[in-house]
Amino acid sequence: MHVKYLFLLFFIACFYNPARAQLCQGSLGDPIVNTNFGQGLNPGPPLSAATTTYQYVSVDCPSDGFYTVRNNSSACFGNSWYSFTSDHTGNANGYFMLVNASILPSAFYLDTVRGLCGSTTYEFAAWIMNVILPASCGSNSIQPNLTFSIEKTDGSVLQTYNTGSIPPAASASWKQYGFFFTTPAAVTDIVLRIFNNSQGGCGNDLALDDITFRPCGPLLTPAITGNATSSVSLCEGIGGSYTFTCTVSGGFNTPVFQWQERVNAGSWTDIAGANSLSLTSTFPANTPVGNYEFRLAVAESGNMGSAQCRIASQPLLVIIQANPVTAASNNGPACTNSIVTLTATGGIQYQWTGPNGYTGSGSPLPLSNLLLNQAGKYYVTVTNAAGCFKNDSTTLFVNPSPVATTSFANASLCAGDSIPLIAGGGIGYTWIPATGLSNALIFNPMAAPTQTTVYQAIVTNAFSCKDTASSTLTLIFPPVVNAGSDKLILKGQRIPLAGSVTGQGVNFSWSPPDYMDDIYSLNSYVNPPNDIRYILSAISIFGCKTVTDTLFIKVFTDLFIPNAFTPNADGINDTWNIPAIAAYPNFQLFLYNRYGQLIFETKTSPVAWNGSYKGKPCPNGAYTYIIKTGKSIDLIKGTVMIIR
Repeated sequence: MHVKYLFLLFFIACFYNPARAQLCQGSLGDPIVNTNFGQGLNPGPPLSAATTTYQYVSVDCPSDGFYTVRNNSSACFGNSWYSFTSDHTGNANGYFMLVNASILPSAFYLDTVRGLCGSTTYEFAAWIMNVILPASCGSNSIQPNLTFSIEKTDGSVLQTYNTGSIPPAASASWKQYGFFFTTPAAVTDIVLRIFNNSQGGCGNDLALDDITFRPCGPLLTPAITGNATSSVSLCEGIGGSYTFTCTVSGGFNTPVFQWQERVNAGSWTDIAGANSLSLTSTFPANTPVGNYEFRLAVAESGNMGSAQCRIASQPLLVIIQANPVTAASNNGPACTNSIVTLTATGGIQYQWTGPNGYTGSGSPLPLSNLLLNQAGKYYVTVTNAAGCFKNDSTTLFVNPSPVATTSFANASLCAGDSIPLIAGGGIGYTWIPATGLSNALIFNPMAAPTQTTVYQAIVTNAFSCKDTASSTLTLIFPPVVNAGSDKLILKGQRIPLAGSVTGQGVNFSWSPPDYMDDIYSLNSYVNPPNDIRYILSAISIFGCKTVTDTLFIKVFTDLFIPNAFTPNADGINDTWNIPAIAAYPNFQLFLYNRYGQLIFETKTSPVAWNGSYKGKPCPNGAYTYIIKTGKSIDLIKGTVMIIR
């Protein structure tokens, strides 16, 4: 009586709420019917003639009283239906039944299910979608209202369930509806009838998918002893043992048990002799990588031999994880003082050990400033995301680097000169930059740079290892010398020179020293009595060549002023000029006609008056001049004749 009482409470709980789908709250068996309409290209094949009273069409968007089998539906009736691209499982090739209800309420699906067990509870379920958009039909569409009926083959009803009105959803979404029924003791075949209670018109359009019948029974609660979850992992080659248990809630009169196993989602098979509520399974070290699932099947005594009569627990999973597939390498051979990289693949963690107690982690892993004693084998433990590991190794070879030398670190060089560069320490040499070198690929090129340059010698040994050394050539440019412009003076005049010298570390002097105050002053005063050339010489203290410039001084004995000229354009004596007047750098010259009119003036030498005034030739005759030499008391007056 006590067991039957618990069984009754279980089914009262399952059937109590008629407003919701009465899906199994305990444990289910494998589907004994799974009508998913198949899969493939559009259109799907029609259902058998006895399955529906509706007429099949091969196109999308069936009219009232018609159906089709599709793997998608798009833009039906002016986009008043949802467009969707797969069946309820998300399979893009999976078929579903698309129904446009007839005008009058009617049954649109009928199927006979055979081979059930008597006195056994089953869950019936199906996935339904109202395909119409909420805004269609003026937001007042007719809603599907379905009754599922389970009947004996003689037509008597065993159980019914009504979905109520199925309203449009905010998006194209499937919903599962279902209920329980119990077969009488002698009944093994039943009839499923799906009846649409709503009338046709604007709306009442639906999609149907995945009709299932599954045994339903009390709740089975499996566990892995010592583990809080329903799955455990072992690494390949480790081996281990686990104990599986299952708690069975009340509901069976005389339950019997059978543990089952499947590998890599294959078929479930019974484990011989595993007929209690616990199972211990051992996994040898050579167990292949894969997923190993275990579950407990439960049925009433006498029904275990039929899959249609038994339920099963959720599976417990043992995963044999693959060890990482590893590779280890380095980019050697390497040279001392260089950087080499250790690399491993196949995991997410890498732990290294090596010569002289070396340890490190990661990949790639750089080793800097290599020494010869760092050569040898490096071992790496590679761990993958599953926590499994594998060891690997790579051998690093380290070669000695050359010690590069140059004959000097710094030197100075006069512009235009050359000097040998000499490097040592290896068997191959490359100088950079190559600019100014006679040959950049020998150990001793001649260097003649045009500016200060740092030359770097790259020295290579027999192992192709390299080292560098450098020589800096500081270029010394010759001084720039300017003695100044040539000068005109009157005998007895004393004038300053205006020489200039630029450059680094320069010594300079004038020569000859005659009639000069200071040969080492760029602005020395001179008063030569006769024409003379003064040479300004400069030389760098770094020993580069002497640079000179010459100044010529013209000495006039007096100020000779011509008293006539002939501006007749014959090329002879066509202008009036006073060469010596340049001896007075601040002179002013004024020329007047016989009426006292100023017709020419100048402050520059040469004077070069062409005998015209305002572009017109002046008449023959005498013209008066006045010359101011720069001193108020020194006025020179006289006349000049124009003769044509």
